[in-house]
Amino acid sequence: MDIVSALRTFQRVVETGSFSAAAHDLDVTQPAVSRQVAALEGHFNTRLLHRTTSGLSLTAEGERMLPMALRILEAVEELGDAAGSDGTMASGKVRLSVPAPLGLYLSERLGDLLAAHPKLSVELIFREQGSDMIEERLDLEVRLGHVADSSLVCRRIGWTTAFLVASPAYLARRAAPRAPKEIKDHECLCYNRAGEANTWSFSNGSEDISVRISPRLTACNAVAIHRAALAGAGLAVLSHIIAMPDIAAGQLVPVMKDFQPSRLPVTVVYPSRRNMPLRVKTVLDFLIEAMGQDPSMCASGADRQWN
Repeated sequence: MDIVSALRTFQRVVETGSFSAAAHDLDVTQPAVSRQVAALEGHFNTRLLHRTTSGLSLTAEGERMLPMALRILEAVEELGDAAGSDGTMASGKVRLSVPAPLGLYLSERLGDLLAAHPKLSVELIFREQGSDMIEERLDLEVRLGHVADSSLVCRRIGWTTAFLVASPAYLARRAAPRAPKEIKDHECLCYNRAGEANTWSFSNGSEDISVRISPRLTACNAVAIHRAALAGAGLAVLSHIIAMPDIAAGQLVPVMKDFQPSRLPVTVVYPSRRNMPLRVKTVLDFLIEAMGQDPSMCASGADRQWN
């Protein structure tokens, strides 16, 4: 029996909650997963999982073994990284969760990373809100705004820059707001980030102003709000990443120049800095470098361009 392979299979079964899901994740058959777990139980002469018609659960012995199994797998992965041709060849899959606008920005740059690391793969997951990283088996996650979870390692990597925009068709029907208090009279399209669907915040350089809105359209994905704004449905606060090309083309118009959307910190979070696999560190370094290449995401950047 390959003890490392069996431990990895055991880990996936626990994480996914079923043999079939683990088989899909590992790209093997369900019987193969069952054999691996059975072999592991035979090797240690103890039952690790309760199997019932309602699902799987860890036995007391399984509960004790799982943390040790994870430490062994981390050590094996670290040894594999160190044994690479020159210690810099990352390999394996990295699951990275990002808000949609940043995901679009990164997807245009990931080709160079993958070309430089032929054994590395990246699963890019578009998600606007924070998630349970352990349950979702995420290696890295980018979050906007304050991160309250003290169990995670947090590293600030940039800042948002956004615009309040509307299409020319919408502004032909409704006069553009000149101050935050005038927004309440408009159709608002809201990107619902972490439940913040009823407040927009702006800054005039000396003070922050929050405005309560009653959105006509709410979506948990910024790309959907972007399309609705292009179609003339109302005002929207959009990341510069997706708004700037349309502003330059005249398809969206930035409004309320003296009160710009407040900037939010961009933070990458991960479960632990201890024994970070080379594959994860490689993607983390790429992420930090990519953010630094856009002045609008730097702390002092925010060089907003207006037509």
